[in-house]
Amino acid sequence: MLRVKLLAEGARAPVVAHPGEDLGYDLFALQDAALAPRVTVKVRTGVAVEARHPGTGAPLGLLVRDRSSMAARGIATTAGVIDAGYRGEILVLMTNLTNAAVELKAGEKIAQMIPVPVLTGSVEEVESLEDSARAEKGFGSSGR
Repeated sequence: MLRVKLLAEGARAPVVAHPGEDLGYDLFALQDAALAPRVTVKVRTGVAVEARHPGTGAPLGLLVRDRSSMAARGIATTAGVIDAGYRGEILVLMTNLTNAAVELKAGEKIAQMIPVPVLTGSVEEVESLEDSARAEKGFGSSGR
């Protein structure tokens, strides 16, 4: 369940085109925005949200990710972690990866929010960790 508070005139609530099938909720730009080449800007949505698991009511975090239509235009969504307790306006950090200016229009779908369970717990400092098959093997250790 996604609860939404509209914070500004012209703000649009996130939408999901196919509930139960689509992974994320589409977010809309509140205002026109100019993205200069190779620059990152904060794009306002004019909404604050509260996400909860529909069955248990447990709080959910949200990952703000690219929409394929934006990525195809050379626009990337960066940062994008919305903690479960955050109640401020959702701002979308967008980076123009191209060498040409890009204009976003108010009301345009700019990103998607994907709900995720909050699995963080307390941190325990220890002297050793449980053995595993991978151990310290890192980059490229599983083959190419």
